[in-house]
This record gives sequence, structure tokens and C-alpha cells, in this order.
Amino acid sequence: MLGRVWTEAKAWGGRFWGDLKASTDASLLSMLRFVGLLYGRIDTELPIDQAFRKSLRHRLSRHAGWRHAFGGIAYLLFMVLVVTGVLLSFYYRPSAEEAYPSIQHIVSGVTLGWLMRDVHVWGANLVVLAALAHMGRVYFDAAYKPPRETNWLVGVLLLFVIFAFGATGYLLPWDQWAYWTVTEGLSILGHFPLVGGAMVELLRGDPLVSGATLSRFFALHVIVLPWLALGLLVLHFTLVRKHGVAPPADGKTEDLGADDESGVPFFPDHFLRSLIVGVVVLSLVITAAALYPRDVAAPANAAVPPTSMLSTWIVADVSRALIYYLGAWGFGAFLLLGAVMVLLPLFDRSPERRARQRPVMTSLGVVFFLGFVVAWAAGRHLRSVPVSTSGELTPYEQPVTPPGAALPRLAPTTTPPATQPVDTSSPRGPR
Repeated sequence: MLGRVWTEAKAWGGRFWGDLKASTDASLLSMLRFVGLLYGRIDTELPIDQAFRKSLRHRLSRHAGWRHAFGGIAYLLFMVLVVTGVLLSFYYRPSAEEAYPSIQHIVSGVTLGWLMRDVHVWGANLVVLAALAHMGRVYFDAAYKPPRETNWLVGVLLLFVIFAFGATGYLLPWDQWAYWTVTEGLSILGHFPLVGGAMVELLRGDPLVSGATLSRFFALHVIVLPWLALGLLVLHFTLVRKHGVAPPADGKTEDLGADDESGVPFFPDHFLRSLIVGVVVLSLVITAAALYPRDVAAPANAAVPPTSMLSTWIVADVSRALIYYLGAWGFGAFLLLGAVMVLLPLFDRSPERRARQRPVMTSLGVVFFLGFVVAWAAGRHLRSVPVSTSGELTPYEQPVTPPGAALPRLAPTTTPPATQPVDTSSPRGPR
């Protein structure tokens, strides 16, 4: 009896699969190419299963190796952020009254909620590192040169979107560190000429950071930015498929196809490499989330600044260090350097791609990426209260005074009541 049922089910499955292949157009596979899961071109003249196998046989240039995996790592981490973000949004409540309690509930009352939250936090940090590493590889390999300059700009826009995701999501825990870090950031943004004040008014929605600010940040984080990121990703992958992998600095352009035996097949060679990298990255994120959860401060209080600040995002570390040690002008100069790096490739039209033969571009890149690392290291150890509330002069503002003379103060300072961090990193909840 069971054998007969199995035979009938197998026969029905075969008929269903045959009908599905016959009724499905191979052009649907283009969706896999648009999101970066399939590399080769799609032959729409073939049945969908044959077109899929032919696309898998596409060959890549032999120099496409492990160091080309940073873009895929950034994309994988972005997918992790999407999945964990959707799960967190089931329980998060974006209001000033309920945001902090909802975070407490996610950590303490939802099964594995603490893990999803900390995977999201760690993913938000690691995606920045992966995206910058990918950008650095493209920059120093001169892979932005024609005909790939448009894709360079799209990639830079994607990096800005990643920064915007982190900035808008930073406020959502609605604790003291998140509240005052965003307050400090908006205060600095307001000093930017021409557009700074208007942007602050648009983002804040109130004279002070409030529930209106939280609602706007949440809307940008879960509605506006995801659609923008999806459009840029589709365009980015489409251009990569069109132009192929950039050739090595001392090589010639290679345009390989499924029948070119000089390249490396996408499947299984490159696919296996991508699978190994993906497993390692996911293991790293989950391990870091389990061993080093994000601390949470007391609930946000606009009337009581915290006695110290603890950043939980790489870009916030870098920004606070630049502002504290170099001031607004130093922060602006670093942003200007980044803008120069973005725009100069559009004018770098020479065919030379070796780093040693491009000393100006190479030097700018070294200064930018090394400066980012140094600022990150400095920011990790910076525990100062917000400059706007402390009244203390930052190092770049300290004047040279005679020995024994008191340093001037921006404003009288008082010692605010201590705000003790609330430990919600454990599944047991706050103690």
C-alpha cells in the first residue's frame, strides 16, 4: 500500500515539475541576477531548467578570488539586517512612551529576541566594515575606471544608504546613549552651511529630539531607505553583470562566457567560495552577538544628560572622535576628503591602473582609510558626555595657558544625577 502511494506521489511530482517548467518563462531567472544570486546571462530561448544550468556554467576571470568577496559579504550582512529587522519590527513600538519598554520585552519576553536584536546590532557594524573594505579594494585596484564609473557612483550611494540606515536606527532603542548621541549629531549637522538647518528641522520635527523625531527616524529606517536600497542594489548588480569583473591592474579586459575554458566556472568554484565566506560571516555575527551583546542605558531623558556616553556603532565612534578631537571643521575636512575620493575617479580617465603609478589617488585613499581606522580606535575609548551639555572644552578648543592657570569654561557645569546602565543584553532581562 505504501509503495503504491509513493509511486503515485512520485509520478504526480514528475508531472507537476514538467508542467511547471513548460509554463514558466526563463526570463524569471533574471530576478536572481538582479539580486546578485546568479551571474551568467539568461538564455530565454531555452526552458527554464536548461537556462538555469547554462547560466551556472558562466566563467569568471581567474583573478576573481577571495579578495573579491567583500562585496558579497556586505550584501549578505544587508540581507541579515533585513531579516532580523523584520522580526524585530513585529514587537517594536515606535513611540516615545513604548519604544524602550518594547526593547525590554524583545530582550526578556520574546524567544531568542535578545539574539535577533544583537545580531542586528553586530550586522549594522560589520556591514560598514565590509562595505568600506569592498570600496577600498575597488579604489586601489582602479576598478572604477571606464566603463565602470557609473557603478562606482552607485556603490558610493549604497554606502551612504548604509550610513543612513545606521543613523536612523541608532535612535530606536530610545535609551540615554541613543538619545544624546543623536542630539549631539543633529546639533553638529545644524552648523553645516546652507542645508544644515533645514535638514535638522526635517529630521527632528520638534525643537528638541522627541517622539516626533523617533517616528520620522523609524519611517525612514523601515520604509524609505529599504526601497532606496533595493533600487540601488538592482542597478548595481545589473551594471556588474553588464561589464563583468574588472581586469587586474596589469592585465587586459576579459569578457568570458559559458564556453570560455580560460576562466573559472561560477558553479561550483565561485559558488563554493561564496558559500564558505557566507558560513564564516554568519558564524562570526552570531558568535559576536551571543558573547558581546549591546549594553543599554537608562530610558531616554531630555532633561538629564548622561554622565558618560557609550557608542554602539562604528560610524558614531568615528564621528564623535572627529568632532571631539578636531572639532566641526576637522569633521567637515574629513567629509570633504571623502567627497574628493568619490569625485576624483570621474576625472581619472587615464588607462593606468597600477597603484604605484597613481600616487595622488593612492595617497588620498591611504589617508582616508587610515584616518577612518584611527578615528574609530579613538572613538571606542571616548566616554565623554555630549559637548553641547557638558560645557567642557574639547581638546581642539583648549587654549595655551600659563602653568597653574584655570582653563576657561564654555558654561557653568553641574554634575547631573548618575544614570546607571540597564542590562538588557541577557535573556533573563534587566536585573
